[in-house]
Amino acid sequence: MSRKSDRNDTLPSGSLVGAGTCLVGDVVFSGALRVDGAIKGDVRARDGHGGTLVVGEHGRIDGNVEAGHVVVVGAVCGRIVARGVLELLAKARVNCDVEYVTAQIHSGAVVHGQLRRRMQLGPAGEAAGESSALDLAAASA
Repeated sequence: MSRKSDRNDTLPSGSLVGAGTCLVGDVVFSGALRVDGAIKGDVRARDGHGGTLVVGEHGRIDGNVEAGHVVVVGAVCGRIVARGVLELLAKARVNCDVEYVTAQIHSGAVVHGQLRRRMQLGPAGEAAGESSALDLAAASA
């Protein structure tokens, strides 16, 4: 095999749901998935902890989302579990409860639901530690 082929075998796979495309059903992905169209169903990374999901500006997911790194610019209506990093950019529209370990929420992002910070999320979704706005307020009093 050539050196170029060896490098391609180690790169993470990526998929795209293009603008104008609507998928109905659950989606399981490896590596990375960008959604510029619509998905009506649950979306999750195959290994449960890894994977990067990007919901583009015109993208929409109506279903639960679970991945290691979740970036939302478009819309999500369902539960979000970001086992690592959650990024909600300025045009994000989230209508669901959200669990995350680390989050970046940009000015202009809209969230209708509860935000729950977890110290870490186990493989079955159990929380090893949880921190909420009430916990933080009580600790600072």
